[in-house]
Amino acid sequence: MLNASAKDFLASLASKEPVPGGGGASAYVGALGMALGLMVGNLTVGKKKYQHVEADVYELISKGQKIIERLEELVREDAEAFYPLSQAYGMPKNTPEEQKLKEETMQKALVKATLVPLEIARCCAQGIALQEEMAEKGSMLVISDVGVGVAFLKAALESAKLNVLINTKILKDENLRTKVETELEELVQEFTVRADRVFSLVEKKITGGE
Repeated sequence: MLNASAKDFLASLASKEPVPGGGGASAYVGALGMALGLMVGNLTVGKKKYQHVEADVYELISKGQKIIERLEELVREDAEAFYPLSQAYGMPKNTPEEQKLKEETMQKALVKATLVPLEIARCCAQGIALQEEMAEKGSMLVISDVGVGVAFLKAALESAKLNVLINTKILKDENLRTKVETELEELVQEFTVRADRVFSLVEKKITGGE
């Protein structure tokens, strides 16, 4: 999916095709947010002023790269998960047998279509935690990009939430639904607040505010 140019991806996203959709877009935005953090890290290492945190920043870069790679995979996985669901929606339901087959097919497809955006949310939460440390240790010359990056990650996290909930509302596996929605709410509650703190910290560093 991401082998296409950004222009092609946007064109596909804007089209009437079922994929890519909001889940893939969320993963892409999250990856962009994390990439901005890595840019800050790469512009920090090698600078004498930041020599005392260089080892820490290298570790942040390594962890952030893994998050980016996982989010890239999730762009593809979201498309792979949603396509069968979109096909299931179009199945006939004229007879009891067709209705039963359609429902079984939909419920099976819903599980993966739910778990992929949950994983996107997890990755975005990890990225926000990483950006917290980058905000403290990254070069002041590019600190604004930590703020932009964490704003992207927060947006991707909240977007992934919607992509989970639109599926769990019709998921009949109550145990799975409860487990997923509980984890999701915990992630969103904790990490949107943490993202806001990072953004506020960056803004204060830029403006000199209190």
